[in-house]
Amino acid sequence: MTKHVANVTECAVHNCSFNHHDECGAYAITVGGSADHASCSTFIDTSASGGLTKVLAHVGACQRSECTHNNHLMCDAHNVHVGPGAEAADCLTYEAR
Repeated sequence: MTKHVANVTECAVHNCSFNHHDECGAYAITVGGSADHASCSTFIDTSASGGLTKVLAHVGACQRSECTHNNHLMCDAHNVHVGPGAEAADCLTYEAR
């Protein structure tokens, strides 16, 4: 099993309700996406502000089993960065095996 929980240390998706000054205010994110890239499935594009006031975000689950950081559907990367890519909110730490 994974030895630690991967922290979301940066989110450059400014139109996400959980983004608070480039930090993620969700308690945890889920990484999903398609075969060629990983995206933040927690992304919500709305004007309503959501999440926690203190930033503690981490990766709760990772559905990208082909990612080198995936260990039993958990992320074992030291830090995770989310930002624009193939979709509005991609996991920029994703690395295919």
